[in-house]
Amino acid sequence: MKKWYSDYGLQARMLLTMFLLAVVYLFFLAVLSAYANIGTYALIVFAGFFLLIQFFLSDKLVLWTMGGRIVTEQEEPRLHETVSRLCAIADLPMPKIAVVGSNVPNAFATGRSQGSAVVAVTTSLKQKLSQPELEAVLAHELSHVKNRDMLVITIASFLSTVAALLARNMLFFGTGSRDDRKGAGAAVIIFIVSIIVWILSFLLIRALSRYREFAADRGSAIITGQPSHLASALMTISGAMERVPSRDLREVEAMNAFFIIPAVSGESIMNLLSTHPSVEARIRALTEMERKMEF
Repeated sequence: MKKWYSDYGLQARMLLTMFLLAVVYLFFLAVLSAYANIGTYALIVFAGFFLLIQFFLSDKLVLWTMGGRIVTEQEEPRLHETVSRLCAIADLPMPKIAVVGSNVPNAFATGRSQGSAVVAVTTSLKQKLSQPELEAVLAHELSHVKNRDMLVITIASFLSTVAALLARNMLFFGTGSRDDRKGAGAAVIIFIVSIIVWILSFLLIRALSRYREFAADRGSAIITGQPSHLASALMTISGAMERVPSRDLREVEAMNAFFIIPAVSGESIMNLLSTHPSVEARIRALTEMERKMEF
């Protein structure tokens, strides 16, 4: 097993982002406690219900959405051998492997824990990448598994989901006030705060996701020992993505947060709203890592 080097600057940025998320969520809970007739236990049960669904069914939902199929070692011997070897280097249990029939060259990892992980690749990705590039991409996805990124993002996003649901369903919760004016005022306050919490948490979770992509890139470089292979794979995937029909990209855009490179049809989206750093920024970071590895 190779040593899992720490990037303290990256860790500090992730910790700061999670701290800011915690502040936003504490403010949200304080407002609910002050203005909504929602008991503590009811709120916990409500939030926990959606968290558990997301936590336990995420892998099945993602595969179902993408049309992915779990493949056996007999069906994909080379893919299984590659993942098994990388898992041995990263000190990870062997995940399930899935293949998605798609013209979009991409890969993703899902699952609630290291023991229940699924690593998936599209048929287009297998066709377009060389073996070293494919190994680097698989190592990136395994780094997500090792870093428990699915768990981190799930926990970070569940109160954001609650805020969105509250904003949409204020009449369902009500305010419980005997005074209609006070009740209406409380409902407006909760609605506005829910919208603000959702927007702030949306931006912070996007930032957290981008930092974790950098961390997974770093993990891939450590596992393979060749940062340039992932840089080459990112350039290949990015270039191939530009030639994919917009209709095919739109079909999978909802899963961008899971992909190694987002599938975007049309103009580039703002960095602030993106789930991933730019390919250029990732390649610069990998090039710098390659330079440091040479010494």
